[in-house]
Amino acid sequence: MIQKRRVPIKGGYFSIPEDPLEPPRLLGSRCQRCGEHYFPRRAICARADCLSDDLVDVALGPEGTLYSFTFVHMPLFGSSNLEHMDGYGVGQIDLPEGPRVQLPLAGHKEDYFIGQRVIAELDKMREDGDTEVVIVRFRPTGDKK
Repeated sequence: MIQKRRVPIKGGYFSIPEDPLEPPRLLGSRCQRCGEHYFPRRAICARADCLSDDLVDVALGPEGTLYSFTFVHMPLFGSSNLEHMDGYGVGQIDLPEGPRVQLPLAGHKEDYFIGQRVIAELDKMREDGDTEVVIVRFRPTGDKK
């Protein structure tokens, strides 16, 4: 079976590993002066006591802790994937590096609880010929915490 080429819905926000079983990583920045991490990438540190422009690109995640979540009961904009037709989840995830990110969740409301460990995965939004257009979303790791 030939695997389709995967491309991000918008470049620069997450990696697409060659191995489909490997989780994607969010693409962020780390301030070289104070060590603060950011997602998405930044050109200048946002800490008022730093404001350095000495930031480097870093890969964040792929696991985090669910801080908060909600489920929206309408189709995900731009999706032809039937999984998204009756709504989707959005979670705020605390990454181990420090940033809190807000991204889609896989599955159903009953699958989630605050404080849960979650992991990033790629989700196909649509196909364009031999290409899959993907987003990053989070799902439970299966760990109880």
